[in-house]
Amino acid sequence: MKTLKVALLGCGNVGSQVARILIDDAADLTSRLGARLELSGIAVRNVDAPRDVDLPAELFTTDAETLVRDADIVIELMGGIEPARTLILNALGSGAAVVTGNKALLAADGAALYEKADAAGVQLSYEAAVAGAIPILRPIRDSLSGDRITKVMGIVNGTTNYILDAMDSTGAQFADALAEAQRLGYAEADPTADVEGHDAAAKGAILASLAFHTGFDLSAVSCEGISSVTAEDISAAREAGFVIKLLAIAEKFTDTDGTEGVSVRVHPTLLPRLHPLAAVHGAFNAVFVEAENAGELMFYGQGAGGAPTASAVMGDVVTAARRLVLGGPVPAGRPSGSLPALPLEKVTTSYSIGLEVADQPGVLAAVARVFSEHGVSIETMRQTIHGEGASAELRFVTHRASEAALAATVEAIKGLDVIKNVKSVLRVEGV
Repeated sequence: MKTLKVALLGCGNVGSQVARILIDDAADLTSRLGARLELSGIAVRNVDAPRDVDLPAELFTTDAETLVRDADIVIELMGGIEPARTLILNALGSGAAVVTGNKALLAADGAALYEKADAAGVQLSYEAAVAGAIPILRPIRDSLSGDRITKVMGIVNGTTNYILDAMDSTGAQFADALAEAQRLGYAEADPTADVEGHDAAAKGAILASLAFHTGFDLSAVSCEGISSVTAEDISAAREAGFVIKLLAIAEKFTDTDGTEGVSVRVHPTLLPRLHPLAAVHGAFNAVFVEAENAGELMFYGQGAGGAPTASAVMGDVVTAARRLVLGGPVPAGRPSGSLPALPLEKVTTSYSIGLEVADQPGVLAAVARVFSEHGVSIETMRQTIHGEGASAELRFVTHRASEAALAATVEAIKGLDVIKNVKSVLRVEGV
């Protein structure tokens, strides 16, 4: 019986669970594959570091280069750009199949990895890079390959979803919800990559590249985090029938000059409470796909965690192993399309705008005039008075207009004498 040597790079939360599965489920994996998967070694920085899973000490090594050189399948779960990039390129060059969950590397330099895999005729798989255990990349790449995807919209960061969901359900301020997320282990001590949207942006670039068959890197993604979202924003959204989620959105559309392209963006977004994504709670993830023929599809599940993400990794490992045992074509890797990344100002969207204004006659007319001058129409308006003669709060939801026109409207409103403060500007989807 054929034996395939598997090299594991990294033994953190996910890597340790992958090693456990390879060892504990070896018999089942062999029966499914008709070949043995032999975990030949685990490359780590410190072989003596404590780990959550009890694994044989003899598997650990600091010599990742030698481990990669002798492997049939390389699983990269180190994270970061280097040395992961060099090790993956070396593995592909030596003819090994590679499975990775490295979203940052794929978003930053995926083109070089795809090119190397194609040139070597080997498989590069990365289901675990987006949305943890949720099988989303393969359905987009394979199941929907005969359709035309028009939009992908996802909650792809569990930390931010937990924070926003806690703010919505308890009324907590951002800082308090973040502190609780850190206490529970959902957020890192330095949560910047999550709360400022960088993690979601990397995943958005990967989703866009697969959905629209064109390589998009991080420079193509417009990114805005959730640190400015207040409990007041959450409450106002709830009163208007919305919930706020951090969404990664990749959308194909035709610009006013006739150019077809793709907008890739990450930002806090108001969604109607009846939208499927609005019901995604806690640290769960979900990806909502719109296609011309399949219509609307949603994929939902655990977006992080050692065992759930290890499940996605092992799915790729088994697929790669089957190809090595049975032969057959390597799945298409490098995107072949050439759609341009369109800038954010070209996007057509809706805004929710919160204003603190002077409580005096003519305020609403002055604000409405600015909307009209910029070609932006108002869909709904809510007014709250904060005591006689003090200030008032106006919250508008606009009809869809270009991002450029909406941004210009907000800037013009800031210049009105009756405006005390522009409290919030959030985009709206699903209406």
